[in-house]
Amino acid sequence: MESYKKFKAQVLKDPEIRKAYDGLGPEFEIIRALIGKRLRKGLTQTALARKLGMKQSAIARLESGTANPTIGSLQKVAHALDAKLTVAIR
Repeated sequence: MESYKKFKAQVLKDPEIRKAYDGLGPEFEIIRALIGKRLRKGLTQTALARKLGMKQSAIARLESGTANPTIGSLQKVAHALDAKLTVAIR
């Protein structure tokens, strides 16, 4: 883990890479929130997918950041997790 942290710190010294990385902040926040809430509820990806009528692979894509979910789909996931989706522009 230490070598990854060193690598990340080194790479993020590049202003262009830093800008791109920082631009992904909101996406990372959503992913962290979804995974965290799912784990706190004691649900596997498969169990959450079943609640939503989806395949586990769809949840995996959502949590890995390879999916581009709509607000509506995020609301459905939040509801299945007994959570509330909030959006803010600051």
